[in-house]
Amino acid sequence: VPEHANKLSWSLGGVTAVSLVILIITGIVLAQFYNPVPEAANGSVRDLVSNVWGGRFVRSLHFWAAQSMYVTAALHMVRVFFTGSYKKPREANWLIGVAMFALTTLALFTGTVLKWDQEGFEALGHNLELGKLLGGAGWWFSPEFANRVPILVRLYSAHVVIIPGLILVLVTLHALLVKKHKVSPHPSLPTDESGEQAPAGEPTEPFTHHLRRIASFGLALLGILGVLAVVFPPGLGARPVAGVEVTSPPYIFWWVYTLENWWGLSAILFAEVAFFVLLAILPFVDRNPERLWRRRPIAMTLA
Repeated sequence: VPEHANKLSWSLGGVTAVSLVILIITGIVLAQFYNPVPEAANGSVRDLVSNVWGGRFVRSLHFWAAQSMYVTAALHMVRVFFTGSYKKPREANWLIGVAMFALTTLALFTGTVLKWDQEGFEALGHNLELGKLLGGAGWWFSPEFANRVPILVRLYSAHVVIIPGLILVLVTLHALLVKKHKVSPHPSLPTDESGEQAPAGEPTEPFTHHLRRIASFGLALLGILGVLAVVFPPGLGARPVAGVEVTSPPYIFWWVYTLENWWGLSAILFAEVAFFVLLAILPFVDRNPERLWRRRPIAMTLA
């Protein structure tokens, strides 16, 4: 691992992976007490935080680890963008990162629905309407797709099996491609003759040493999340009431709900699709070999 990659800003991918590990461990605990049937879902969460020893803390830690995973993944992608690390030969790894970011967003959405309070119920209602806008392409979000199984149960299976499974597969591919193409060069430092790798003269250290640094950052993150879990536990509303819309969406969806207020429900769908399409095509439209942000005025202006 080259010396420049040992800074926190270049280790955000590893920190995001630490958040994923915390989510998996706490999620396994939560799954022992959660009942995904709509009639019992909200009550099972309430029982967990009220009557299970440590249940409130585990749920709160799970919540804050989810926020951490989203924020650190976003910051990691911002760092990759500003340092031009998505450029040749690392386009495929950028696409994998975009896919993982989309799956993280889906995980946050499904987690919001699973608590089955008014906020979660209204979030699901929006998604069912978006599924209708997609027509045949939105078949999975149709209650009629498997009408003998409540859609909440299917969302639960997505939250605990499908989405984490896909993320783990993509994390593995992500790591293998980093190993194949190596860590991208620092844009402020010289490169080798190809312009795609760090120079042979830059100091390096074994990957195991880099992992120790990631573990240190991870322990610090766990401490921060533990404090947040104690001081700011997530709320839980009462069982939902159909036909009303009284809650605000989770913060990561504020921008698309604002667009919905301006242009209607379809704006959520078009905005999300446009956002991820723009991220996906970035390496293929930005062919400027320069990596330093000062020499990339067009990309910086558009960003």
